[in-house]
Amino acid sequence: MNDHPIRLGGVHHVAYRCKDAGETVEWYRRVLGMEYTTAFAEDHVPSTGAYDPYMHVFLDAGNGNILAFFELPNQTAMGRDENTPAWVQHLAFKVGSEDELLAAKRHVESEGVEVLGPTHHGVFKSIYFFDPNGHRIELAADIGTDEQYAELRRVAQPMLEEWSRTKKAPRHAAWLHELTR
Repeated sequence: MNDHPIRLGGVHHVAYRCKDAGETVEWYRRVLGMEYTTAFAEDHVPSTGAYDPYMHVFLDAGNGNILAFFELPNQTAMGRDENTPAWVQHLAFKVGSEDELLAAKRHVESEGVEVLGPTHHGVFKSIYFFDPNGHRIELAADIGTDEQYAELRRVAQPMLEEWSRTKKAPRHAAWLHELTR
């Protein structure tokens, strides 16, 4: 039983910056089929009161998951964290099957977007590409068994503890790499 005083009900939304709100909404509708649901626009930031005009757009990623973007025309040009590799920070969305993943790859490529993959991660396969803002997008299809996911959950804490001590990759789930061969 969870006796923690905070009981989360899921992710309300995840927000990122975009270069152009209209272009971003159109790209996510056309390429990923997301429905554009809501927009907020203000001259002053509600939480700080600072003058910083923005457009905040919201897209439905399915199952109550919302992806949002801010266009900030008065801020310096958008960049990325140059100290973090481009493959690290990404948005990963689930698709229902490996067949759906391959169909998605064909569709995204037909939109003129370069796609990497599928990449086999043992218990899921993924494809990767970039949106017009430079955000890396992953589409993933789960392919693992209930037993495999249970084993990954079982070794999660020991792996974290070993990593924290050694900063070397623990071998508790090395079997995943055998599945990718």
